[in-house]
Amino acid sequence: MLLEISDLSVFYGDIRAVDGLSLSLKEGELVSVIGANGAGKSSLLNCIMGIVPPRGGSISFSGDDISSLPVHKRAARGIRFVPERARVFPRLSVYENILTGAYGIRSKIDFPGKLQWLYSLFPVLEERRNQLASTLSGGEQQMLAISRALIAEPKLLLVDEVSMGLMPVLVDKVFDVLKMLNREHGLSILLVEQNALASLGISHRSYVLETGRIVLEGASADLLKDPKVQEAYLGL
Repeated sequence: MLLEISDLSVFYGDIRAVDGLSLSLKEGELVSVIGANGAGKSSLLNCIMGIVPPRGGSISFSGDDISSLPVHKRAARGIRFVPERARVFPRLSVYENILTGAYGIRSKIDFPGKLQWLYSLFPVLEERRNQLASTLSGGEQQMLAISRALIAEPKLLLVDEVSMGLMPVLVDKVFDVLKMLNREHGLSILLVEQNALASLGISHRSYVLETGRIVLEGASADLLKDPKVQEAYLGL
């Protein structure tokens, strides 16, 4: 098991955001966590990345407990995070933003080759490589955030609300890229999303999160047919 979370609890002061949550992800899987706004999805990813400490429970990655490791040590182990609303460095160029994703990586990376591969995924980034990130559209910034994470050749990619604020055509593009990265390159991905239809459509397994707790889990194809999921998240 690549990622194994057991009985995880996350608090902000006295407010419980994640409540006794357990989930797992095998190497090569694309797993989604769906739920309404405020369900605790972003808190889950922030805790896995080490941005927010757990109040209880454990996080295991590649068989090692990483619950107490700082962010940079989790990143060094191969975990990368695409945060909600991209959060690129606005005063750096597109190229410089991508370069920051390789900071602190000890293993050798074919940076020129990897960069060209990223540009083939998102050609607009090559066109705008010298522009400040602040001048990009929301969709372009999202592509940049994904590229910044991928340059380090991660073992696990955490993706937070990648569709938020994007036009439908860009949502399709980004989800197609995530599916391709998983299916063709074997990249393990944990995706949290309000866009349940798109998320369930590309993932192997899914968890449904409500008020910090997992209330349903299973194969994504099965959850797409579940009446409760259809009514609550798919508008059917």
